[in-house]
Amino acid sequence: MKLLKLSTSLLILAFFSVSASAQKIKLIEGDLAPLAGQTSINVKFIYDGMRVGKFDRESDYIAKKVEDYNKKEPGRGDNWAKSWVADREREFEPKFEELFDKSGDISISRKKPAKYTLIFKTLFTEPGYNVVVTRKNAVINAEAWIVETGKERVIAKISIMKAPGRTYGGYDYDTGVRIAECYAISGKKLAKFIKKKAK
Repeated sequence: MKLLKLSTSLLILAFFSVSASAQKIKLIEGDLAPLAGQTSINVKFIYDGMRVGKFDRESDYIAKKVEDYNKKEPGRGDNWAKSWVADREREFEPKFEELFDKSGDISISRKKPAKYTLIFKTLFTEPGYNVVVTRKNAVINAEAWIVETGKERVIAKISIMKAPGRTYGGYDYDTGVRIAECYAISGKKLAKFIKKKAK
């Protein structure tokens, strides 16, 4: 019995290690050296043009989900559509900012202007699913642009690929919870990447 528990624990640990290492972050343009010595940065999130799952347009994905949910229960699809958008400001962005602040030398500034702004552009979202007997993790691909605040001159562009989203224990039945974890790990890894490259 102890051996079974140990084996299960090791499998879970290995799974999370693989999930975390699957995310790839790389500098695709510019230089992060200008951020050396900066203590705060503004942030802006952009979702325009985002692909979702097998859909090239987010609007098509939303329309399909609304139709499917409303067939099962009138009004359910409309409520889902509101949550799909509201989760960004309510869940995704705060998670990103919280982990970004904890993981690097630069903190997100919302109340006062900073010299530089981080524009986080989500390019693709795989919402995943969790129906107890089977699951698929959420994933996002994004680009982080570092620009001069006000001037919008691009200092650097960073690619973030396959940022995974799931919760420990597997209780992430809600789409928003899974996707929020994608933003949390993106904030954490991006802050560490900037810290390393800005020296």
